[in-house]
Amino acid sequence: MTFDLEYNSERPLMIIPEYGRHIQKLVDHCVAQESKEDRDKMAKAIVDVMGNLQPHLRDIPDFKHKLWDQLYIMADFKLDAESPYPKPSKEELQEKPEALAYPKSASRYRYYGNNIQTMINIALSWEAGDKKEALVFTIANHMKKCYLNWNKDTVDDDVIFKHLHDLSDGQIDIRDTKEELSESKNLLRKPRTQGQNQNNQKNKPKKPQHNNQHKNRKR
Repeated sequence: MTFDLEYNSERPLMIIPEYGRHIQKLVDHCVAQESKEDRDKMAKAIVDVMGNLQPHLRDIPDFKHKLWDQLYIMADFKLDAESPYPKPSKEELQEKPEALAYPKSASRYRYYGNNIQTMINIALSWEAGDKKEALVFTIANHMKKCYLNWNKDTVDDDVIFKHLHDLSDGQIDIRDTKEELSESKNLLRKPRTQGQNQNNQKNKPKKPQHNNQHKNRKR
């Protein structure tokens, strides 16, 4: 007795393996149907089965549209059947997307991040005064904190003032100021969480309770 065994290595490759080989065979059989009416009925039935096999796709907008597109893809775009959606083209799916341009807004000092540059641009739009000066020193303190988080060491205020001057294209110049920024240890200090505060309170030694029974006896 001999058996005709069919190995996957001898089978044609499946276009969308997620649906399995049985669905692929149904699609191939649908393409081979001579009657247009039979192809339409079978195509709709295959789409319904595909929807049952991929229930998670039902949360995606245009769920049915996606299934019909996959049907045409599995048929290698050779299926001639009525669809409620436009038939996709092979060239459209194989078209390569346009290359993404490298972001040109990258900061010269990347460890500060793009938000610092945005804050500097906002400060430049403000009128000169106490509020603008306060904002400039707030930005400088934040720059110092970012620098310390990146460098894990210490940094002189003059370095931060120079970087601020460079990032603002020379429009913000506090290099000759006598004001000092926050100390490094204060900028790197981690705030205590609520859970840590509660644990500290629990670990505090309890005060001894005085026994009032002795006093009552004397009375």
